[in-house]
This record gives sequence, structure tokens and C-alpha cells, in this order.
Amino acid sequence: MKPTPRSTFIGTGRSPSNVGRTKATLQVQVFEACATRLTEALERGTVAWPLPSPPLVDPDFPPLPPNAPADVTTSGLALLEADRGTFERHLDEVVDLVVPQRMSLSDDPYEVHGLWLNRRVDDLAERIVYRLTTAWLSQALDREAPNTDRWWLAVALLNGLAQNAHGQAVHEGYHLLESIALAQRPGTWHTQPDVGPQHLGWNPHAVVPRTTDVEAHTAGTEAASWMLDRLESGDLDRRLLLIRWCELLLERPPLVEPLGLIERLKRRANDPEAEVAARVCTCLARLVERSLEGGLDVVHALHARDDLEVRRALADVLTRLFRRVSWEAVPLLEAMLDDDDESVLAAASATMHDLRFLDEDRWIATMKDALKHPAPVVRRNVVAGLREYVERRGEDQDGLLALAWSDGDEVVRTRLRELLLRMDEVAPEHLEQVLRRTQQGAEALLASIDARRDGRGTAWRAYLNGEGDRPVALVAEPVRAEPHDMTEVPAPELGDALDLLDDDLGFLD
Repeated sequence: MKPTPRSTFIGTGRSPSNVGRTKATLQVQVFEACATRLTEALERGTVAWPLPSPPLVDPDFPPLPPNAPADVTTSGLALLEADRGTFERHLDEVVDLVVPQRMSLSDDPYEVHGLWLNRRVDDLAERIVYRLTTAWLSQALDREAPNTDRWWLAVALLNGLAQNAHGQAVHEGYHLLESIALAQRPGTWHTQPDVGPQHLGWNPHAVVPRTTDVEAHTAGTEAASWMLDRLESGDLDRRLLLIRWCELLLERPPLVEPLGLIERLKRRANDPEAEVAARVCTCLARLVERSLEGGLDVVHALHARDDLEVRRALADVLTRLFRRVSWEAVPLLEAMLDDDDESVLAAASATMHDLRFLDEDRWIATMKDALKHPAPVVRRNVVAGLREYVERRGEDQDGLLALAWSDGDEVVRTRLRELLLRMDEVAPEHLEQVLRRTQQGAEALLASIDARRDGRGTAWRAYLNGEGDRPVALVAEPVRAEPHDMTEVPAPELGDALDLLDDDLGFLD
């Protein structure tokens, strides 16, 4: 290998020896952190003994399960020590991934960002351990030559690393779990579209049968279920991670029944910790799509809880439930509108307009009751549906517009004022009904009409007092001109056309 010329480092205050020393120091620190994290993860992951059987087995080489949990930990550390080259490769890839991309291509990341990397040794170690888990699981799920020795290491590591409901454990850990359930090597994207003529690798003469369907593997789902059971029986963080994984697994319909996701979510809906039950609410929309009966059971279990955190989470997903279970969500809405928490009332009152797709009369009756609610946030959210109410019942025979304007709340009036001013322009006969029903608020509305068009409010006062005619609409229907023969119109003279142009552009002078 040709050595780097010394001139490369001139003017940077660096030397080749300093660069190598910085990288070597970081490698030692990260390797020690990786060894510590690997040992702790394997010890935690082998507490549940025995480990599940590997999904893929070579019949010529039957698997030999480890005799004790300590054997798995010893094998993992020995493999890490023996394969330093793989560790260094993973370190280089992780450093290139995490360093801020604000340096030139000739800069060495270990030197430029050495101090920054030294403060993130634990983060680097965690990422490398996950990469080791992925590599070992790939060897264990190799359909040509499955390595069962790597399987015990990978499944124990995944169980030991799944400790938090954030960071690498959520998405990278889920990807490993899905690979186990499908008995496919990590990195196999099952929903990737076929290569077409718009891709560089397209071969028009190649005939490659390829399926993009996800198919659950019997032994793989048993191992994945073992992993989910360990999370379900774990502490709060592991149960929260279980819900995050279930939320992602619901996007794979063939895996829902083999992994028992519906039953797991039913049990977690009755979890003693309110935080776990509240997290289940994020799965409801997909859950009712996969199983309406099972999803409704989970909804009813959550609705029966009195925890404030659960009530708020259920109110947040009420709109998505309305679109999927329709009338089954109406009792939830009615109960939430009687809640004493302002956050629940805000979410429920914003959702009540979905009733218009089920029963228009019930929707209007619910808005009318909401306008009399003591909580201001409920009355304010009614205004969002009044525009569509006017389109359906412009005469306001139910008196919602008058009731909302008579509320006196300035926020309600501000949101409603533009609608009433527009009604004055296009349908004065409908505005008349509102003005006659609002005894105390009519003057405030007329003042707003006067502020927009001087004298129109006075005309309305005169009409209401029986001293004049009702103001006419300001926006008339467009009149369609009769077709005529353009050849009969004489062409204007040049002088006349220039005079008209001067008049039109006179504002530029």
C-alpha cells in the first residue's frame, strides 16, 4: 500500500502518527465498551433458559445446543476477540454513519471529530453490537448453510438488547424479530418491487420467478413468539417495546395470527401500568382492520379503564376508529363528551363532526348540545362544522348559528364572523333568521357588517325595524351572454384603441 505523503498533513497541524494514534485510542475504548455491553446482553438474554430452537437446520450437521448460559457468553466474547477485523470494519461504518457531514472528503473522521466521538463511545458500542447480532443472525438463517452455533448467540443477544422502547431496539430490533419469524436473512426486503426498465439492473431477457408475499415460517414464528413472551413478562420498558413491535408487526397481516398479536394486545390493554395500556391505543386502527371482533374487544377493555392517560390516548385515536367501526365508536364519543378532562373534551369535540357521515340529525343534535357545554373548548370546536351545516341547512332551522353567536365567547365569534359576513353577501334571507334570533348579539354582528361595508348595517337595522327593504345579495349569479356574430362588430380605429389603453394604464403615470 502506498504511504500517505507527508504534504497531505501540512497546514492542518496533524501528522500521520497523530491520526493513527487517535484512531487506535478510540478503537480500544469502543472495543472495551462492546465487550462489556456484549457480556451484559448475553447474560440478560440467557436468563430465560433454554433458548428456542433454530428455524433452519442442516440435516448433515444437527444442532448442538449449549449446555449452560455461561457457554453462550464465553462463545460470544471469544468470537469478538478472535475477529478483530470485523469489529474494525463495523467501527468504520458506524463512524461514517454518525459523524456530522460537514467535512471535506480528504479529512479523517477520527482526527477531525475525535473529541466528538470520544463522548459517544457507548452509542458506537451499541450500534456495533447490533451489527454483530445482525451478522450472526444472517449466518444462522442462511438457507444454504445455516450456522446453528451463531443462532444461540444471535437470539440471546437480541433478547438481552431489547431493553428500551426507543433507539436501536425499536426499528433494528424489530427487523431482526421479523427476520426470525420469516426465517429469512436480515436485509431481505419482501415488499421490494420487481426490477423494471427504469432501473439500471434491469435485464429484459431474464426470467426470475420472484414473490413479494410474506410467508410466516412455523419454527421461525415459534422462536419469535418466545421473544415476544420474554418481553411481555418483562419490566415496564420491555412491555412498552413489545407494543412498539406489535404496532409494526400489524403491518404484516400473515404474522398477526401466528404470533398471537391480538391476544397479546388484549392482555396489555389490562396492563397494571397505564402507560402500557395507553400505548396500545396506537395499535387500534390497524388492529380493527386485521380483526374487527378482536379489535373491538381491545377498545372496550381500554374504554373501561379510568386512567387519565388511557382516556386521553383513546380520545386521540377516536377519529381513526370512526372511519373503521362507524356506529361502534358513537358510545365512545358520547362518554368522552361527558368527561371532566379538558384534553379529552378537546379531542372528542373535534371528532363529533364525523357523525355527519352516519346520521345528520344526530350530528346536529350533538352540536346543539355541545354549544351548551360549560367547557369553552367544546363550544369552540363546534364552529368547525358550521360551514358544512350551512351548506346542508342554509335556513338554519335548528338555530345553531344564532346559538353559537349568542354564546358571547370571543373565540367563537371570531371563527363564526367570517361565515356570517359571507352569508350577508350571498344569502341575506338566511342571515335575517340569525339576526332575528340573536337579540343581544345582533348589534355586534351589524357593527361588523358596517365595518366591512359602510351603510349596509344601517340598512339591516332599518329593515329589522320595519322601515325599509331587506338588503339584497351582493354576489349575483353570472349572466350568460347570448352568442352573437363577432364579424358584425366593426374593428376599432387605432387612435381609439390607444386612447382606451392610455385610460387603462393611467395609474402608472
